Amino acid sequence: MTHPLVQRLFDEYDYPLIDLDNHDAFVDQAGVNVLFFPGDPQQYRETTDVAVVLPELVAAFDGALRPGVVKRDRDVEVALQKRYGFRQWPCLVFIREGGYLGALERVQNWSEYLEDINQLMRSEAKRPPTFSIPLVAES
Repeated sequence: MTHPLVQRLFDEYDYPLIDLDNHDAFVDQAGVNVLFFPGDPQQYRETTDVAVVLPELVAAFDGALRPGVVKRDRDVEVALQKRYGFRQWPCLVFIREGGYLGALERVQNWSEYLEDINQLMRSEAKRPPTFSIPLVAES
């Protein structure tokens, strides 16, 4: 069951639900697209905080951000987490016309959100970080 504060993003704000079938079409749209990875609100307590803040961020940036909520499905979450390389939940991933800009993990202070998002919106697309396991040479 979806937490009421996450469900509100669909019901009140009409944010799209993003899965593997519509992900590419969503992130390839013009402008800055924001994927909200809520994860399990029981496991990640800050999910509800980010769910409340996200519409306020969209308003603060005068609609320049187009948010979508990633479906709570293990296969979807794992596939997209690997694609974007973030490590902590909840997470907001910023993408401009298919190009990765960056990610904000966990909840932030309002001023940090504003500063970090402004910086991301001015940045060039880059390669997302990847998970890596350090190799140790044999002696």
